[in-house]
Amino acid sequence: MPPVFDCLIIGGGPAGLTAAIYMARFRRSVALIDNGRSRAELIPVSHNFPGFPDGVTGLSLLGRLNAQLSAYEVARFDGLADALERDAGGFAACFGPERVMGRTVILTTGITDAGMDTPNWATAVSKGALRLCPVCDAYEIIDKRVAIMARTEGAMAHALFLRTYTADLTLIHVMEKDGLTTDQKNCLSEAGIGLLESSQAALKVSETGEAAAVVDGQVHVFDSIYPMFGCRPRSGLALALGADCDSAGNLVTDAYQQTSVPGLYAAGDVVSGLNQISVAVGQAAVAATHINVELPRRW
Repeated sequence: MPPVFDCLIIGGGPAGLTAAIYMARFRRSVALIDNGRSRAELIPVSHNFPGFPDGVTGLSLLGRLNAQLSAYEVARFDGLADALERDAGGFAACFGPERVMGRTVILTTGITDAGMDTPNWATAVSKGALRLCPVCDAYEIIDKRVAIMARTEGAMAHALFLRTYTADLTLIHVMEKDGLTTDQKNCLSEAGIGLLESSQAALKVSETGEAAAVVDGQVHVFDSIYPMFGCRPRSGLALALGADCDSAGNLVTDAYQQTSVPGLYAAGDVVSGLNQISVAVGQAAVAATHINVELPRRW
């Protein structure tokens, strides 16, 4: 019979690696399933993760966490989990021909950015020409030429938030049907925020990562562009088991990060809430600690 691990962790970003470290230090058997494509790899440098006064790149942070985890006995499987099944003994994660069993599961599968199918966009993100998270890095665009591209929902809130950091700000409203209302346009004008509206607006990124906005055929150049088209949580594994989610598909958890499916936990960006690394690692610590308490004692 294949081994049944105390905990399966699906996803090897900051949340997943933190959860694995905690479970290993609790002397629990743990398996980490990861395809090696964490969204954290895209971070050019983070200045708001505690303990790194000069900032830390996403790759460096993942490297440090992986090095820390390597000191412990953790089974690691390279693959993308495409199914999660439940039985009397717990759960089974399936990826390709592999099947790994666990009494509990922590999902740390994260999100994918919507509307980011532009060629070379990852190169632009690495250079800061495209930015994905104003909460993370708006401080780095103080007084620069900045644009935010967004559809109607959330466009105003994103623009007004970024206005704190620069007076040279343009909202590129990608219209789905109607333009902004007169009141919304007046609000932008009073805040000193420029406005471009069109249903024909797109990103253009060169092979070397320079980004521009093309609106009605005209090219507009900025120091940084925020394409705020939302994100898609990778919550399908949990939803297939009947886990509760919010209107956007983010998993809903209790105070211990447990979903509505007993024994199935979630941490990080796949969970409804603030998408920040510091939040993700905190949630992972809470989930792992609660699982350790709930599992039978080792002796």
